[in-house]
Amino acid sequence: MSDPAQNLFERYQPYRRWAEAGFWVVVMAVQAAISTVIAVIDVRQSGRDIATWQPVAWELSSHLALLALVPAVVAFERRFPLRRGAWRRNLGWHVLGSVAFSLLHVALMVGLRHLVYFWAGTRYDFGDWPSKWPYEYLKDARTYVLILIALWSYRVFMLRLQGEARVLDPPEGPPEPEPDAEPSPDAPGPPPQRPDRFLVRKLRREFLIAAADIDWLQAQGNYVGLRVNGHDYLLRATLTDFLTQLDPARFVRVHRSYAANLDRIAEIEPLDGGEARLHMRDGTHIPCSRRYRPALRA
Repeated sequence: MSDPAQNLFERYQPYRRWAEAGFWVVVMAVQAAISTVIAVIDVRQSGRDIATWQPVAWELSSHLALLALVPAVVAFERRFPLRRGAWRRNLGWHVLGSVAFSLLHVALMVGLRHLVYFWAGTRYDFGDWPSKWPYEYLKDARTYVLILIALWSYRVFMLRLQGEARVLDPPEGPPEPEPDAEPSPDAPGPPPQRPDRFLVRKLRREFLIAAADIDWLQAQGNYVGLRVNGHDYLLRATLTDFLTQLDPARFVRVHRSYAANLDRIAEIEPLDGGEARLHMRDGTHIPCSRRYRPALRA
């Protein structure tokens, strides 16, 4: 039986990777089946002397190549997200990404067709690349945009499913000075107020989160995701602003999109290029970029 304290988002997490991979397999399979039927009908109606297996090979090779490139598009979009505040800066990268996507798609597709035709005892001729690739690029650019739209829609859906948490009781400010007391110009300012606990509301339920229980934080556009004892909470705040409410001796930024609780780091795994992977005590992993490694060492 499922834990009643878990919401639908948390129950979905163990199956998330399989569901995401299965979605793209089903989408490409359905699209390949429809395109294959259309291609076979077109060949028969044209009266050309072409065996049925050839249009089948054309469409299946194209969609297999597209399916193989989906993980690359997902990783590329994570590196250059098209979220609010970042899409202007990253749009040019995605224009270049669509060109690379098309070139890789055509190369994989043609390679698969050569193998199929070789197995059938004949030879495949794609034709003149410079004259045919612009046509292929127009189709591939449309597919690239549709994949990005699907990723964006899925992200929005997951944010709604996860539920937005918000701090109900922000920390109180420092006490007001006495009316007759004159502040000393040399007196240090009051220390910043850093709450030990946060009262948050999520999916119409209230939770008390201890700051020390936060394992790591992740920037997600206009939100910051908190990983707390195996649960995820999404707050409408930026990572930079939220870190000002946490103890800087305990919470350290390790990546432009991640911050970690030093007490929750189990192992630091060095990677190539000066980067690292942080193994957290809850079993998760978060990246540590070369830029922030000196601060982590300190």
